[in-house]
Amino acid sequence: MITNFKKTLPIYFLGFFLLTALYSCEDELVGETQIYSNDFSQLDLRNFNNSRLFVFENDTIMGFYHNEEVWVKLFDIPPHNAIKITIDVLAHDTWDGNLDDGVSGPDYWYFKIDDEEVYRTTFSNSVCESTYCLRQSFPDEFIKQNFPKEGALATNIPGLCSQAGVPNQTTKYSITKTFRHFKDSLKITMGDELMQTNAFSPLCDESWSISKIEVSALAVR
Repeated sequence: MITNFKKTLPIYFLGFFLLTALYSCEDELVGETQIYSNDFSQLDLRNFNNSRLFVFENDTIMGFYHNEEVWVKLFDIPPHNAIKITIDVLAHDTWDGNLDDGVSGPDYWYFKIDDEEVYRTTFSNSVCESTYCLRQSFPDEFIKQNFPKEGALATNIPGLCSQAGVPNQTTKYSITKTFRHFKDSLKITMGDELMQTNAFSPLCDESWSISKIEVSALAVR
């Protein structure tokens, strides 16, 4: 189903009877065209703002970021009425998920479409034991309570900075979302709100990177 698409709920009153009708239907995909794909292996940062590349685990990726936004703008999109976006995110080092202590969390990651926030979640690289388990919202939106690293694409990646070389301290997630969209241009903004007030270097303590972005224009009815 396409998100951000409001369906109305008509309600009619007749005498002492209340008649409520809810109209719903499944969206049917009738066409899909990939309009953008970038895994940064070609060092392509055209139309990006605040972008930078580095090599991590033998792959060139975009990052790393802490309390920053990075955006890319796409132009000349063919006619469509929906857009599908896939973003592969790497959460490095000591992400604390939904922890709400005013010191170390919560640790949010979000993205926007044309400057409107459409998705917000949290990641946790915490261990999970009977007496200690910092939950995360992913793969749902904040504030769902899921186990650390739930829904991850890969968990066996070492840390980047404060946890450099430590196994399982970078987690890779793939996020795919579909939204109503009609314009011939598209701005995708990715950002975070990370909290680590007791760290000597917050950037080194927890950060994120992007390893892939793919965008498709959809025809849906």
